[in-house]
Amino acid sequence: MHDVDFIIRRIQFCLACVWIILIFFGLMLVALADPEIFKPVKETKNQFAFAEQKSNTGFWTPPDSTTIPETPEGKLIRYGYNLVAHTSLHLGPQGKVMQATNGMNCQNCHLKAGTKIYGNNYSAVASTYPKFRERSGTIESIEKRVNDCVERSLNGNALNENSEEMRAFVAYIKWVGSNVPKGTSPKGVGLMVPDFLDRPADPKKGFMVYQEFCIRCHGSNGQGQKSDNRVEWKYPPLYGNECYNVGAGLFRLSRFAGYIKANMPNDVATFEKPALTDEQAWDVAAYINSMPRPGKDISADWPDISRKPVDHPFGPYADNFSETQHKYGPFKEMTRKN
Repeated sequence: MHDVDFIIRRIQFCLACVWIILIFFGLMLVALADPEIFKPVKETKNQFAFAEQKSNTGFWTPPDSTTIPETPEGKLIRYGYNLVAHTSLHLGPQGKVMQATNGMNCQNCHLKAGTKIYGNNYSAVASTYPKFRERSGTIESIEKRVNDCVERSLNGNALNENSEEMRAFVAYIKWVGSNVPKGTSPKGVGLMVPDFLDRPADPKKGFMVYQEFCIRCHGSNGQGQKSDNRVEWKYPPLYGNECYNVGAGLFRLSRFAGYIKANMPNDVATFEKPALTDEQAWDVAAYINSMPRPGKDISADWPDISRKPVDHPFGPYADNFSETQHKYGPFKEMTRKN
């Protein structure tokens, strides 16, 4: 009986050896076929890369990221990029630096980390700030503008203006616009607003547009989809408690309709070849902005009410149009210089 057990163990040992030999020779064949496959992966100097694109159409293009120097300032610029692209990892509810925001990333609204044409890009921030803004009635710095986004679009708490994070945000934003002459705004800056409709934007029609174009990414309840790391949003929420609040720029219908028209759905649409008509963009923006979201005290906004944009959705106003019309339109008859 012991001899049988010994023989079985010897056979098992021999079979294991055969498998090891076969695996070894298989790996050798793979290596001979593709010698690069087993080389260690090299870390790149930059955590991001977008090379400068030459354009014959006159549109702004971001600087080449390979030109960022290997200096403390360059390190700050790279950190700023990571804060814009992966805000939640650093500043979100589970942020490793602090818990200051709702979990969205800056680039959920400022596409491609603020470098996409008509994607709410940062191209003209460095060239035009500090500047007077009608919304606050004050001259604002870049730091104030960043905190506006943190408090409104990210429904969070303002950052200390002397913090490393704020300095990084500013360094990156200045770098993005470093090829724009002071006092100018390049072609393709910000958002492209579609033509006003002759009727009010219709949330009910917008719901149908949402079902056709938006639900596959943003979900049936506007809840969005998380990334694989379960911390960031691959597709951000469009309404509900984790979304931008009523003080955000995209809560103005013209801003949101323009953002949608030039960029959504983001896997098919471009500003040159949009997927939605003007009417669809206005209507789906109306539907999304009609849904519940966090509030914010904006009583100090637009101290000169005569300077409010026609689509600012909260009174009081210097005209006799209703708050509903200021929210949904039609805007043509209300248009005035702001």
